[in-house]
This record gives sequence, C-alpha cells and structure tokens, in this order.
Amino acid sequence: MTQRIAFQGELGAYSHEACVDARPDMTPLPCKSFEKVIESVQKGEADLAMLPVENTTYGRVADIHRLLPESGLRIVDEAYVRVHISLMAMPGVQIEELETVHAHPVLLPQAGSFLKRYGIQGISSADSAGAAMELAESQSTTSGVLASDLAADINGLHILARHIEDHAHNTTRFLIMGREADLRRRSDHPMMTTFVFRVRNIPAALYKAMGGFATNGVNMTKLESYMVDGSFTATQFYADIEGHPDDPAVRRALDELDYFTDMLEILGVYPRDPRRD
Repeated sequence: MTQRIAFQGELGAYSHEACVDARPDMTPLPCKSFEKVIESVQKGEADLAMLPVENTTYGRVADIHRLLPESGLRIVDEAYVRVHISLMAMPGVQIEELETVHAHPVLLPQAGSFLKRYGIQGISSADSAGAAMELAESQSTTSGVLASDLAADINGLHILARHIEDHAHNTTRFLIMGREADLRRRSDHPMMTTFVFRVRNIPAALYKAMGGFATNGVNMTKLESYMVDGSFTATQFYADIEGHPDDPAVRRALDELDYFTDMLEILGVYPRDPRRD
C-alpha cells in the first residue's frame, strides 16, 4: 500500500512541490487547512505531514508554532523549497492579451516589477494552485495565474514566463512530521533538535536557561517567543539547535535548560538539510 503525505492547499501548491521533492515515492494528500493536515496524520489517513514553518521573505508562518506542540506529531525531517514564480495562461494565449493575473497575496508583490512592465493587474486569490485550477475550468483568455510549474502541468496551462520573482532568495522551510519520533536516528549530515519550552517565573530565567548552550558550545539557530493561552505573561519559546540530545554537549545544555523551565518538550530530532546553508 502506497504511503501518503498530507499538505495544505490544492494540487500544484508549493507545499505539494515540497512533497514531490522530499518524498517522491509517497502519494500527496491535499488538505484545506493546517489543522486538517495534522488531523489526517493523527487519524492514520496520511503517514506524514508537510508543514511550512518559515519563509525568507515573510518570516514565520502564522499559527504553525502554536499547532506543532498541540499536534502530538514529531518532526522527522526538514525540507526547503525555492519559491520560483511562473506566469501561466490557457494554451495559445500571449502575455500581451492578459489583463489580470490571479495569485495568493504573498506572490503578487514578489512579481511586482514583471507585472508593471506588462501593465497586468494583480488580483488576490486564496490559493495560487486553486487559481490555476479555476483558470483551467473557466478557460479565460484574458486572465493568467502566478504559481508553480507543477500547477501549470497539473492543470494543462501554458507557461508564458518562468522565474519572474523580483528577488532570488525567496525560500520556504518545511517540517516533515509523523506520529512517532526516532531519537536513535543518525545521519551523514549534522543533526538538528527542535523543542519548545516555558521558563520559570524567576528573574533572568531566560538568560540563565540559554547560558547552558553557550558554555557547552551548542549552536542555537532559532529562538522565537509567542504567547499562549491568551496571556501576556505565559510566553512559550520555540528553538532549533544543532546536534542530537545524546551528544554530551547537547545533553548538558538541555539539562541546564530543564532546571529553569516549567515545560520542555522535544518536537523532533532530524538530519540537517544541506540546503539550510
């Protein structure tokens, strides 16, 4: 039986592209929301979840850090997708015939220079891959879509221009999550450990908690705070560090962190993706 990997969006979304790239042997399962992605894995309808966590242009993906600790899922890998934007239309349509293009609101400004050059009006859509599907159904000859090459292939659209984004660095990081963690796993690449924690309500608790990573030479690549339970005082932190919990330096740093926290939960241990650099 073929395994399935769930993602948020329609077929052809950048999350779908991440699934194809990272798990080409699995069947992609589109879901309407991040909650549905998580639920599909919890219920056994899918084996893995592909969830975006951050983008080099727009920063943290909203709500993901809140959903991850509550999900009960564990990170097994990370994946990176370079967001290339293509302009697509019905077969036979030329750029000069287009009056409007549809795309997710975050894509439109990224292709602003190109659209201005051709005098094309951008119109926001809830989902770029969904907009490609709608264009194929409507067969409009005056509208185009900004989306991935995959969306064009799936919906039978013609690509008029590729890589029209204004900046060459736009990349999205995804976490691949499953129902169980494998803390024994090792890789030829360095390992990453992701965890969430809440510090105790004592003076300089965060400063002291972080001290163990500095004194043990453990590199922390991400530390973000966010409110929980609607309280301004209940702050939770999300962190990525290089290393495995069984590494002596990492173990000492986590032990010191644990002393200054009310809650510490490891969300996953997984190989560092070379594209991280």
